[in-house]
Amino acid sequence: MQEKIIILDFGSQTTQLIGRRIRELDIYCEIYPYNKFPEGDEGIKGVVLSGSPFSVYDEKAFKVDLSRIVGKYPVLGICYGAQYIAYSGGGKVEPAGSREYGRAHLARIKAGNALFDGIDEGSQIWMSHGDTITEIPGTFERIASTESVEIAAYEVKGANVWGVQFHPEVYHTVDGTRLLKNFAVGICGCKQDWSPASFIETTVASLRSQLGDDKVVLGLSGGVDSSVAAVLLNRAIGKNLTCIFVDHGMLRKNEFQNVLHDYECLGLNVIGVDASQKFFSELAGVTEPEKKRKIIGKGFIDVFDAEAHKIKDVKWLAQGTIYPDCIESLSITGTVIKSHHNVGGLPERMNLKLCEPLRLLFKDEVRRVGRELGMPEHLITRHPFPGPGLAVRILGDITPDKVRVLQDADDIFIQGLRDWGLYDKVWQAGVILLPVQSVGVMGDERTYERAVALRAVTSTDAMTADWARLPYDFLAKVSNDIINKVKGVNRVTYDISSKPPSTIEWE
Repeated sequence: MQEKIIILDFGSQTTQLIGRRIRELDIYCEIYPYNKFPEGDEGIKGVVLSGSPFSVYDEKAFKVDLSRIVGKYPVLGICYGAQYIAYSGGGKVEPAGSREYGRAHLARIKAGNALFDGIDEGSQIWMSHGDTITEIPGTFERIASTESVEIAAYEVKGANVWGVQFHPEVYHTVDGTRLLKNFAVGICGCKQDWSPASFIETTVASLRSQLGDDKVVLGLSGGVDSSVAAVLLNRAIGKNLTCIFVDHGMLRKNEFQNVLHDYECLGLNVIGVDASQKFFSELAGVTEPEKKRKIIGKGFIDVFDAEAHKIKDVKWLAQGTIYPDCIESLSITGTVIKSHHNVGGLPERMNLKLCEPLRLLFKDEVRRVGRELGMPEHLITRHPFPGPGLAVRILGDITPDKVRVLQDADDIFIQGLRDWGLYDKVWQAGVILLPVQSVGVMGDERTYERAVALRAVTSTDAMTADWARLPYDFLAKVSNDIINKVKGVNRVTYDISSKPPSTIEWE
């Protein structure tokens, strides 16, 4: 039986971070909407209540029956979670005189309290709330304060319940991971035995039981998620897995051949399909970004469907769906807000059952599993790449010549990042072909050629991103190489916009 911490999501933007921090402690956890507590699960060791955009006294505030969990499991309330527990017990939560946001420091920590074991007064924390607990019920005890917040943390005597008004999951709370460990290990008694090796062992056994002798098809993209899913499935069912890798003509330079070679070296049964002419034909003259995406999405389904039907008796479609995809696909009200199926519509169209072996993992855990499986490092650390490929990095219509120009420029940029030891310091990078031409001078001749923009960002989860501060000497070298070596480009720019307000991709 898998022991776990349950996180109830009340709508906070940092709920996934709570899960990631607990997983980093080698403790398994699952995130559920606040009103979907998993009843009857004997592996639950403790419960965390997340923050929320609401105030506890708002009419629309998310509320839960605490009697279902308090007294049965250790409970930790974070920000809204802490305020809701206090409010439900008869305490007072009131608007703060001014919004408490940003750095603060712990003070008056109660000695000997299990939640703050090993955390000293003065430790930096991160506040982010418009309300504050001004009065706690008689069974509650204040266990920490800050300079401006009297009740920064509390314990409910004899109930195994704690609350903190700050966010231990965020980077700026220096001892946040220690606090979460104190709760999950010291208070809940978790063993810290969740590891890539244990995941592989249990998942392979589960896949063999689930799939039996059935045949499975999987759509490969060259990315880390689908690649790790393929290797994991191959270990479980071997020859009964067939992978299909479709080249829509807008992959990076030589990527189709290189990735196909990598997959074959991993012992995967892979069918490579060059469908580039089909996609170029269907995209001719199309400039609207969303229309491009839809054409490529439908085209991929058509090609994949045709190839999969050549394989007899296929019963399952496998995908590299990961945990953030599952969480984001369902809002806390139960409404589907975003579809993350890599080949959306195919399971129903082909009458196949869906297999998602990575659906419980975060991106960094997928990479850890890949390393444990012995996969090549360059596949594991590969930057995220959009499904439509370079089509959404070419602003305007798509032509083979534009793709050739962008592939050449992008290859120089990405290889340069590798050569300068910068690739692994960047979350995502690529070149964008702009729909403009500019005047230039080469030798004694005037030129009127294309401009490109380099894009490189740092991030942890792609929810937010900042432009990468790449060395000037590196940018100068890349610019010079692109202009000199890529026929049709005479100007290189660098994108210094962050997300938000900009997105990582331009389309």
